[in-house]
Amino acid sequence: MLSWLFSVATFAGIYALLALGINVIWGMGGMINLGMAGFFALGAYASALATGAGALPIPIGLALAAVLAALAGGLLCRLTLRLRGDYLAIVTLGFSELIRLIAANEIWMTNGSDGISGIPGPWRAELSPFQFNMLSCALVTLAVLIVWAMTERLRRSPWGRALRAIRDDDTAAAVAGKPITRFKVQAFALGAAILGLAGAFYAHYTSYIAPDIFRPLITIYIFLALTAGGTGNSTGAVVGAIAVVAVLEGSRFLEGWVSVLGGVEKAALREIVIGVALIAIMQLRPRGLLPETPPGPFLKRKDT
Repeated sequence: MLSWLFSVATFAGIYALLALGINVIWGMGGMINLGMAGFFALGAYASALATGAGALPIPIGLALAAVLAALAGGLLCRLTLRLRGDYLAIVTLGFSELIRLIAANEIWMTNGSDGISGIPGPWRAELSPFQFNMLSCALVTLAVLIVWAMTERLRRSPWGRALRAIRDDDTAAAVAGKPITRFKVQAFALGAAILGLAGAFYAHYTSYIAPDIFRPLITIYIFLALTAGGTGNSTGAVVGAIAVVAVLEGSRFLEGWVSVLGGVEKAALREIVIGVALIAIMQLRPRGLLPETPPGPFLKRKDT
């Protein structure tokens, strides 16, 4: 039971990293990114290939995943700067499907739909399953704390204030002299790097990845997590991710209580419970569990 709890906490941490990445792009920057699964997959495959076939250490694989996802995110943002709203969402969704199709068809590199197995994990061979789950939970939690602290500091910094000004009214921000293009590309690249890092952690924890894992459904879950937690708030992103994972995993216990339903009906019931729980959160807390609040001054000045 304790090992399962550590496993659930690890997945909650990975979801929290995804929510923090989307929060930078959408919550702080106002750019709709439905291609989250693509950056997630890009990071997972980059680290898996680097540490597997490339025999590189896992920390280098994690760094490579973040850098590659950041480069892809910055390039995608640069190419789509003139797009807004639904058009940007469609393009980013197309990017996600492009990454998934490449992973499914470039068999020489990704092993196609069979996926990549045996991805190395930190001291996996030397530890018992319980110890490995506990270590993975600790490492992912540490990564979440670091990323949360970084994004929270950025949110309160002049860079974060300018980014939110661009989100609210980019024309007014441009008139005020803010470099709109540079801020958007930086935010998109940073958010994509966090998404790629989450993908690398997922690959090293599960030891197996395949194209079918990175479908758009995971993007929906993370957007729901961020919306439920509080868009624009780093703490809310983490809380929302934990809440979504708790609902996802907690609803599994319903299958044992409803014995008259078949397997398909039980799965459908679980999805209904998830939807109802999230709708209830949005009805009771329309702005999320922890709504965004204007941050305090970056540096406190002493009264003279």
